[in-house]
Amino acid sequence: MSLKPFAGFVSFQTHHCVTGSMRHIYAFNRHDLSEELLLGLGEGVGFIYWQARGQAPFLGGRATPKPGMEELAGQRTGVHIAPHTTLSLRKARRDLLELLGRGQPVMLQVDMGFLPYFDFHGQDYHFGGHVVTACGYDLDKDEILLADRDGLHPVSFADLDEARNSTFKPFPPRNAWWSFDFSDYHSPHPTEIHRSIAAQAAGMLAPPIHNFGIQGIRLAAKRIPEWPRLMSTEEVRQALFNAYIFINPVGGSGGGLFRYMFSRFLKQAAILTGNERLDCCAGTFQQVGAAWESVSAWAREVSALSDPALRLAECTPMLLAIADQEQSAWEALGK
Repeated sequence: MSLKPFAGFVSFQTHHCVTGSMRHIYAFNRHDLSEELLLGLGEGVGFIYWQARGQAPFLGGRATPKPGMEELAGQRTGVHIAPHTTLSLRKARRDLLELLGRGQPVMLQVDMGFLPYFDFHGQDYHFGGHVVTACGYDLDKDEILLADRDGLHPVSFADLDEARNSTFKPFPPRNAWWSFDFSDYHSPHPTEIHRSIAAQAAGMLAPPIHNFGIQGIRLAAKRIPEWPRLMSTEEVRQALFNAYIFINPVGGSGGGLFRYMFSRFLKQAAILTGNERLDCCAGTFQQVGAAWESVSAWAREVSALSDPALRLAECTPMLLAIADQEQSAWEALGK
């Protein structure tokens, strides 16, 4: 690969696209925090079951705090992180080149379906919530270098423009990017770590709507067997495969629907706060992650059947057991 990243930029193998990109930016600015710490500080772990009209059902393990996970993690480390969007492709390209011209890597939101280094086996797959870091460029070759979870990828500016300006729902990128100001950086304080954990526990145990948190897991247990009444067989197969993707490490959750990453965050939090009880809770979330991985394996297996409807009811006891596990784990953590 002839295109090189900026001097001082280190490419990491990462688990989750957002926290991985954040780590790339933090490390480039001489503050290498782990993905797990950034995820936990940003109150990034939760659960959502969502099905918008005309869209496939979505099971996710990320929380959606306000302000966003990126901003919260920034606040707890003294870094001002701000999101920016524009509907103008020309402005998006101009702003990106201005930042790259200063030698600064830039965190971008993209539709992975337009990035040529992804292989979807001939399927027209689109997910506009993917995040990468632009870390080098060559205007003469019309190429830009992207740091993704698996390493560095040179792509054409034309492909990147299409990925940034995608209109595919439910997560059109809207040419989003984030700015970072590290001038007031500080290490996370134990009080802020405890607050972030308490907020995530509250979001799981007392969510604002029933699609979120523990209630959301129980809702999914009820709704999944009803999918054949609402969708075609092919749509059911695709929804199951999506569930596998978003739970499994291949989809960028770090495995176990982010529970493995959260477990490692709690281990780091135990050290940073001196609270040894957090280390005990970390082991519990490792077990919860393993239970989610069992659901992931089941979803992949059933998605390959000619008639997946025959086995959809199997997920109900599995998800209800996970809901009970999660409730106990988050209640213990909240205490």
